[in-house]
Amino acid sequence: MISRGDVVMVHFPFTDVPGNKVRPAVVVLNDRDNQRLRKTVVAMITGNLSRLGDPSHLLIDPAQPDGASSGLTVPSLVSCNNLATIEKTDILRTIGRLSDVLSVQLNDCLRAALEIP
Repeated sequence: MISRGDVVMVHFPFTDVPGNKVRPAVVVLNDRDNQRLRKTVVAMITGNLSRLGDPSHLLIDPAQPDGASSGLTVPSLVSCNNLATIEKTDILRTIGRLSDVLSVQLNDCLRAALEIP
């Protein structure tokens, strides 16, 4: 079963054209709903660091202790303003998990992206 905070490889849908791309993402849906629903919600992960410092983006650096468990191989950003609801069958595999510190920071990025106080 997948859990909130898992870093997964998924068929992430394009927003502007039909189709998808295999890329990493982090599961952001709560565990209760991940147990009972066919779908989950993920945030895209990108290797493009141009939005570094944006409050809706979370840096994961696998060279740092908190990023080592992510399963990523290069510094990457979780884009909390690029969320997708996907079928769990679109998850190819779990590659890692966010540390507790990064999970708290992810919550802050989601709040910034969704303008939740």
